[in-house]
Amino acid sequence: WLAIFAYGFQLYLDFSGYVDIARGTALLFGLVLPENFDFPYFSTSIADFWRRWHITLGDWLRNYIYFPLGGSRQGLIRTCFNLMIVMVIAGIWHGAALGFVIWGAFHGLALVIHRLTHALSDRFEELEHFWHNPFGTLVAWLFTQLMVFTSWIWFRLPNLQDSSSVFKHLWGYPADAQFAQKVYVEALNISQYQLAILLGVIASCMTLAYFFHRQLKLQFNWPVKLLFVLPCFYAVWILAPEGSLPYIYFDF
Repeated sequence: WLAIFAYGFQLYLDFSGYVDIARGTALLFGLVLPENFDFPYFSTSIADFWRRWHITLGDWLRNYIYFPLGGSRQGLIRTCFNLMIVMVIAGIWHGAALGFVIWGAFHGLALVIHRLTHALSDRFEELEHFWHNPFGTLVAWLFTQLMVFTSWIWFRLPNLQDSSSVFKHLWGYPADAQFAQKVYVEALNISQYQLAILLGVIASCMTLAYFFHRQLKLQFNWPVKLLFVLPCFYAVWILAPEGSLPYIYFDF
């Protein structure tokens, strides 16, 4: 589980960091590129996740596939069908391997369930109140993130034999000591306890950034920004790998 959460963070930080570099470089030439991420791991529904994750891809899928198929204008059943088609295409867009297709279909099924749940909430006032109270919001966030991080298994291992082996250890047979040794020490070159601490630090930093940016809407002046930049450079210097690593999304 720790390795799966680590990959989810790696994918997000790798891709969003690359986009931020591209947007910053474009600003030097007077070009304003669209924002592509908006704190997706704070989403409380799968629909909310896709409004925050890879925003430009989501806009393209919506404008050129979902809307031409009829969008949500032709009834609930047709809407669910359209959502499945769009997300399967999104999976194929990432690669022809069956794992990517399953990843897209899994997200499509999650969107269908969300749409059906939303329709039920409109009919039952108690259910609507539950999803909007603090406990219901926490439950929705936990289910959403569990689904998203679980789906990254197919994204990381599109070969079904490899992904099935991971699922077997996640939900079926417990991972033995030898399996854990291979995953954490040999593959990641880090102990599972060190990885847990690192993930906790990353999650805490993301939470602070979300709180300052989305909740308090604070805008820092340049001297304050420099105070944050210097520790970040130091952290990069300490944590950076010895060799250069290509961006994950260059494969797509």
